[in-house]
Formats: sequence, C-alpha cells, structure tokens
Amino acid sequence: MKNQLRPRTIRWGIIGLGNIANKFATDLITVPDAQLYAVASRSQDKANAFALQYKAIKAYGNYEDLTKDPNVDAVYIATPHTFHKANTITCLKQGRAVLCEKPLAMNLEEVEDMIACAQANNTLLMEGLWTYFLPHYQYVLSLLQDKRYGKLIKLEADFGFHCAFDEHSRLFNKSLGGGSLLDIGIYPIFAALSSLGIPNTIDAKASFYDNGADSSCHMVFNYGDNVKAYLKSSIKTDLPTEAIFYCEKANIKINRMFFRPTTLSIISNGKKEKKDFNESALGYHYEISHFNQLLRDGKTESNIMTFDFSRNLMMLLDKVRNRIDLNYS
Repeated sequence: MKNQLRPRTIRWGIIGLGNIANKFATDLITVPDAQLYAVASRSQDKANAFALQYKAIKAYGNYEDLTKDPNVDAVYIATPHTFHKANTITCLKQGRAVLCEKPLAMNLEEVEDMIACAQANNTLLMEGLWTYFLPHYQYVLSLLQDKRYGKLIKLEADFGFHCAFDEHSRLFNKSLGGGSLLDIGIYPIFAALSSLGIPNTIDAKASFYDNGADSSCHMVFNYGDNVKAYLKSSIKTDLPTEAIFYCEKANIKINRMFFRPTTLSIISNGKKEKKDFNESALGYHYEISHFNQLLRDGKTESNIMTFDFSRNLMMLLDKVRNRIDLNYS
C-alpha cells in the first residue's frame, strides 16, 4: 500500500496581538500541519514578545510587511472592528487568505466590499465566528434540523458580564466598535440566525454609557406563528450566557458560556440528559482546521460560514442598531 502524502503545512500570520490573538495562537500551535509563521503589531516590542511566546518565525512592527511576506499562506485578523475591512482588503490584494475575527466588519456595506475584493482576487475569506464550528453547537443544529424533538418554537439566548467602565478600553470605545452589541450581542443573534433564520420583524431596546457606547441590548426576533427569539447582551450585568432551544417535545439547553466549548442539557418527558463533549483545547482549532482544509482544497468560500450567512448576520446587526439608534460614525 502506498504511503499517503502528508497535507501541506499552512503557514499563518496574525495581525493585531491582543487578547483574542493570544487565544487563537494557543490553539493554532496545536493544529497538525499548521504553523504560526509571522505576527504583526504596531509595536515591534510587542510583536517580538508575542513571537517568542508562541514560537513564530517572523515578528513585524507593522501590518503591511506581514501581508507582503510570500511565505504567509493565511492571515488571522484580530484588530479592533473598525479596522477589519482595511486590514482584510490589504491582505486579499496580496493574495493572502483571510480569517477575520467576528464581526466581519462594521456594517453590511463594508461586508459587501470585503466579499467583492475576495472574489475579485480569487482568494479565500471567512468570518471567524468560532462557535459555528464547535461540536456541541453543530450537534444542537443537527437535532433541530432533523426535528428530533419536533419544531423549534422559542429561543432564549444571552451573553452578559459585568465590567467596570474604562474610557481607555477598546471595549467601551464606540469609535472602535465597542459596546455590547458587536462584541457579544453578535453571539445570541448568531444563535437565532443559525437555528431560526431571518426574522420577519425585530424589536429592540438598549441602554448606553455617557460616551454613546451601548451597555446592554434586549432584542426580540419575531418569526410568525408565535415563534420568537429572546436575545440579550450586556457588558454591565452578569447574565447566564446560555442558549435554550424550546422544541415541541423537549428543551435543549447549551449550558453556561454557550458560545465556547461547554455541555448540553436535554430535558424531555421530565428527564434530564447531560452531554459532555470533553474538550481539552480552547476551541479555536475547529475553525482553524476547517479553514486550513478549505485552503488546501483551493476553495474561496466556506461551506459553513458562507458569504450569505455573514451578510445576513451583519444585516441583522444593522437592523438592531437602527432600532436602538446606535450610530458608530
């Protein structure tokens, strides 16, 4: 029997070296046939320290030099939301495949520009919403799609934590896309879109800090036939951070921190069944492995996180922003 050829190693670059980049790098270096090749920050010292910690070969003190490095196959963009479009387009024009951290951009117009650039350059682009690729979430979607417990009639999903206001933090800086909606409200909205689709109407209300950034957002997505999704986000108040799918014959509950690797509870006929997916890594390796395979196969769009899904997700975020009168410009 002939020996199988080993898959080619995907050499990664990371642009923007904040908290999320550290988590991504932690999992990236555990993925077979993937290498953290280069990192870039606006600070050379920060780039050097990050490269040393995660054993990257190259450390750049600016983003542009990384995008021009011919040895970089794929770039993970982890800069603040307002820079996603510009950073992504720079990479795509250099022929670098891009995994851009969620939200893909600030609004639907920017998303369309990024997709158009990817298509014009025949280069892979994908939004990095890691939850979509996690086994526990894919399992729930399979139960819902198969109608294992009948029709889905209600969803409750929230994401909230208390964080003291800090005017110097990106999280509270509206000019960088800070606030609860884009940072964490995207997860409950993602849960609704992936399970119920696009709602007929949206109701929403929000609270705000003095600088205009939203501290919390309460949303109701209406689907007709009295099917609704009740969604919440907050960076001012601790919330259960669960997703509960109410079906005709059972309730499927993704337990605390539903957006990351966690457990499920299925309550049916008065009995509670718990499912544990026994994760050892942080969970980013699933989207990384998916992206790597797309790149090896010469694909320019994910079959899971499709362009249309990213369009619809941003369209819903835009509609919520309009309802609560939140304007980032």
